[in-house]
Amino acid sequence: MFKKILIANRGEIALRVIRTCKEMGIKTVAVYSKADSESLHVRFADEAVCIGPAPSSESYLKMPNIIAAAEITNADAIHPGYGFLAENAKFSKLCEEHSIKFIGATAEMIDRMGDKANAKATMKAAGVPCVPGSEGVIESFEECEKLAEETGYPVMLKASAGGGGKGMRAVWKPEELKNAWESAKQESKAAFGNDDMYMEKLIEEPRHIEIQIVGDSYGKACHLSERDCSVQRRHQKLTEETPSPFMTDELRNAMGKAAVSAAEYIQYEGAGTVEFLVDKHRNFYFMEMNTRIQVEHPITEEVVDYDLIREQILVAAGVPISGRNYFPQLHSIECRINAEDPFNNFRPAPGKITTFHAPGGHGVRMDTHVYAGYMIPPNYDSMIAKLIVTAQTREEAINKMKRALDEFIIEGVKTTIPFHRQLMDHPDYVAGNYTTKFMEDFEIKA
Repeated sequence: MFKKILIANRGEIALRVIRTCKEMGIKTVAVYSKADSESLHVRFADEAVCIGPAPSSESYLKMPNIIAAAEITNADAIHPGYGFLAENAKFSKLCEEHSIKFIGATAEMIDRMGDKANAKATMKAAGVPCVPGSEGVIESFEECEKLAEETGYPVMLKASAGGGGKGMRAVWKPEELKNAWESAKQESKAAFGNDDMYMEKLIEEPRHIEIQIVGDSYGKACHLSERDCSVQRRHQKLTEETPSPFMTDELRNAMGKAAVSAAEYIQYEGAGTVEFLVDKHRNFYFMEMNTRIQVEHPITEEVVDYDLIREQILVAAGVPISGRNYFPQLHSIECRINAEDPFNNFRPAPGKITTFHAPGGHGVRMDTHVYAGYMIPPNYDSMIAKLIVTAQTREEAINKMKRALDEFIIEGVKTTIPFHRQLMDHPDYVAGNYTTKFMEDFEIKA
């Protein structure tokens, strides 16, 4: 087992990893930028190393600085959390070259699943259902035009190196294709330095449902059931729940089996998610694979009583998984609390938190790194907390979330708490009747 783990991240996920390491008797090293010197992950780690100024390009993304911090503190492993370098093949390889265990996917695995066109081809070979469309990168507009006709409108153009909705265009009829092709390529080139495109059939009334998987170094994998991540704004998740209100036992078994087959086919090591689009007829199609821990992992932990960070560390240390598949026994909902103004188009709202009161009680979990007096820097993602509730049923979980949100007090900055409180009363959400298009018609009342 590792003696000391450096956490190459910040905020709540860094603190989350530190907590599990301490419970396992493993020493921890926090890294931080100058903007994060007062963050709780710095305070609670055994050691802390400043790795640069506020911009992430000069600190949390600066690989030599992080490797140097690991070497001077004699850390024998690095946990990357999510975001930043968590899915960076070069960083995974760099850790290996310096004899530091990267607690995550190998460079080869990240490369293989990070490129969406390659990932789709791999999943097809593994027998996982994929959305009809191009076999790989589309070489020309003429090929794009022919493929759209064969696939049948509507279609979705996607950047091969994409993420966060960049380089994506829905095309409903042939006369819209040329403009969509050109603008998607231009946006992809600007965002990723790569304008390769591929095409998929546009799934109508889609739900975004992911399966949590864990694989070990012996070729075995298991799943921990699903999470419904369909409530999104601009392809960014706002709230998640498990089990999905759209799920049936038959669908859960089929999707779980497909996700495990995918993981075992590529001999995946570590925690990850196989993400699917599910249409209104409950047909499911592979979308992408995330080779890291997810923001929303706590809701899975709550319904199956399973520490995913601990499992990540054990697998990285060579411990085999049990091989057992897990199914939810309870219902859990997570609300991402962002420092944003929901009444002003979710504009980021960094600043000083003057008052902070976290909700509590049975079945309420709070993952956060902030406190009264904390200055939220403008340099990073605006998420400042995750509020997770767990109950026997979905109705009870919604009622518990309402109560917890009513108790949650943050003053000094605008937050998304009012949005989530309204969401919990929305009749379509309460009925479980939502898709990835839900937010397009959601009106926040002042």
